[in-house]
Amino acid sequence: MALQISATNPEHPALLLELPWQLPLEQWPEKYLVPLPRGISRHVVRYARAGDEVVAVKELAERPALREYQLLRDLDRLAIPAVDALGVVTGRTDTSGEALEPVLITRHLGGSMPYRSMFETTLRPATMHRLMDALAVLLVRLHLAGFAWGDCSLSNTLFRRDAGAYAAYLVDAETGELHPRLSSGQRDYDLDLARVNISGELLDLEASGALHPSVDPIDFGTEICARYGRLWEELTRTSVYPAGKYHYIERRIRRLNDLGFDVAEMQIEHASNGDTVTFVPKVVDAGHHQRQLLRLTGLDAEENQARRLLNDLESWMATQDDYAPGDPLGARPEVLAHRWVREVFRPTVRAVPLELRGAMDPAEIYHELLEHRWYLSERAQHDIGLDTAVADYIATILPKARETLQPTAD
Repeated sequence: MALQISATNPEHPALLLELPWQLPLEQWPEKYLVPLPRGISRHVVRYARAGDEVVAVKELAERPALREYQLLRDLDRLAIPAVDALGVVTGRTDTSGEALEPVLITRHLGGSMPYRSMFETTLRPATMHRLMDALAVLLVRLHLAGFAWGDCSLSNTLFRRDAGAYAAYLVDAETGELHPRLSSGQRDYDLDLARVNISGELLDLEASGALHPSVDPIDFGTEICARYGRLWEELTRTSVYPAGKYHYIERRIRRLNDLGFDVAEMQIEHASNGDTVTFVPKVVDAGHHQRQLLRLTGLDAEENQARRLLNDLESWMATQDDYAPGDPLGARPEVLAHRWVREVFRPTVRAVPLELRGAMDPAEIYHELLEHRWYLSERAQHDIGLDTAVADYIATILPKARETLQPTAD
C-alpha cells in the first residue's frame, strides 16, 4: 500500500512529506523534532516541525486514527476548545517494506502545557482550583455539544494561560462519541470517569512530592463534579426574560460570577414572548478584568470595578444589531467598546454634576451608578434604566455621602 496523506489544508501534504515516515516515531532523528513537554499517552507521540508549523504526531491503528481525525474536525466545526486536526498518514512502511502504524497529526497548541509540566513547580491551591474550573468548563461545553469524552482526565487535556484567562483544551478524542444530545446517564458516566481519573493522577503527583501539601487528591476529584453540576445548571436552565428587563440578565451574570466564572460571550435572541439569553463561561485570573477593560476601552479601573463595567459592556454589546461573535461582517469588540464609551459611559458619568463627584474617578462613579440601578431594579422588579438610577443617585446617595465626608466642628 502506498503512502497516503489525508490533510485538511492542501498545502500540508507537501510539507508533511519532508518528515521521515519510513521510521517508527521512536526512531525519528533529533533534527526533525521540537523539544516541547509531552504529557502521558498510551501511544508514542512526538513534536516535529513541518514548514512553519509545529505539529504533534501520534502513532495508532488506522481505524482509530481516522475516527479521531474526524471527531477533532467535528469539534472544530462546533467551536469546542480542542487541538486542530491537520491530517492522517496511512500506508507507512519501513525501509525493508514492513508495515508501520498510521499517524494522526495535530497542530501544536501554542502556549499550552500538559498538567505534569505545570506541576514541576508546586502549584498553589488557588491556581489548582482555577485549572479544575477550566476543565469543568471544557466538560460542560463538550456535553452541551453532544460530545461524550469517554476518558476525561488531566492527561488528555492541555491548559493555556492567555492574558490572565485559563482555558482547557481537549487533546485526545480517541474514546469520544458525538451525539445529537447526551442523556443524563452519559453525562454522569463521563463525570464519574473524570472524578476517578483526576483523583488518581493527583495521587501520583502526591507520591512523587509534586503536590502542594494542603491539596487532597480525593477532594479535588470530587470538586470538579460539584463545579460541573452548578455550572451545568446555571447554563442549561432556560430563562425567557421580558423585553427590557436587563436586571434579570445581570442577576444571572452575578450568579456565574459567584460560581467563579466570567462571561466570555453572551447572545440574546429576541422573540415575541421575551428574550432568551445564552452564556459561554470562562475562567479568569486576578487582574484579568483590569487588563481587558484597559485594552478594550482605555479605562483604568480597580479589578471589581472593571469586572462590573465589562459585564455592562457585554450586556450592551449583545443588544447591538451589528454584534455577531465570530462573524467577520459583524462589528469587532474593540469598535463596539469605544462606541459604548462614547454613547453610554461618558454621557452617564457627565450626568453627575462635577461638584458632587468629589474625589471619585469616572470608573468608580459608573460602577456605583450600576450598583444603584441594580438595587433599585431589584426592589422595583423591573429594569429602571440608567437615567432614573442617575437621578435617584444624585438625589439620595450623593448628599449622604457628602455629609459623611464633611468635617465635624469641635
